Amino acid sequence: MWYQTELRLRPRIRGFHLITRDIEQALEPLRQMHMGLLHVFIKHTSASLTINENADPTVRSDFEQVFDRLVPENAPYYEHTLEGSDDLPAHIKSSLLGPELTIPIRNGQLTLGTWQGIYLCEHRDQGGSRTLVLTLQGQTL
Repeated sequence: MWYQTELRLRPRIRGFHLITRDIEQALEPLRQMHMGLLHVFIKHTSASLTINENADPTVRSDFEQVFDRLVPENAPYYEHTLEGSDDLPAHIKSSLLGPELTIPIRNGQLTLGTWQGIYLCEHRDQGGSRTLVLTLQGQTL
C-alpha cells in the first residue's frame, strides 16, 4: 500500500516543537499498516525536522540555545541579508538538521523509541505555517 498526503502545520515561534501527534492524526491509514515506512519531508528551506527527546521540554529549549550559538545572527561575513537577520542562519540550521525523516511502522504505529518524538525545528522568528509531505508505504494488516 502507498498513501501520500500533505499536512499544513500552524505557525509556530522560533524553536523546536513536538509534532508527532499532528503527523499521526493526519495519517488515517497508519492504523491499517502491519509493517512499513513513513517518510516525512518539509517543503521549506528555513525549517527542518529531527527526532529527539519527547518528555522534558528543556531539551528543546537547550537545542534552540545551542543552535543559536552555533549559527549566530548578524555575522559580519553573511552576504544573504535582505530577508532579515534570522534568514541566512535559518537556512544553515535547516541544512544541518535536514528536510526529511524516515520512520519504521509496526502494527499500526510509528516505531519510535520510548522517549523519542518528531520535532519541527522552526528557525525563523516569523516562519509562518509549514507544509509536510507524508508518504506511507508498506503492508496492511
